[in-house]
Amino acid sequence: MEISKAFGIVLRKQRKAANFSQEQLALQCDLDRTYIGMLERAERQPSLTTIFTICAVLKIEPNIFIKEVELEIEKNNQQYK
Repeated sequence: MEISKAFGIVLRKQRKAANFSQEQLALQCDLDRTYIGMLERAERQPSLTTIFTICAVLKIEPNIFIKEVELEIEKNNQQYK
């Protein structure tokens, strides 16, 4: 699984857990709503600054968010072995 796809899966999961719509998250992060959707669909890749901003709004430590991305990649890779 590619990193951007795993990032999108984790972002969507964390966004929904925080009870944010894409639009609400985008407004809180000072980003465009379409950009959040593109991140979730793995059509764009975020900068480090964007990752930290999103994590601050979602109230999750960036290292924990990235660890979840790693676990998503591992989980997916295990399914296809």
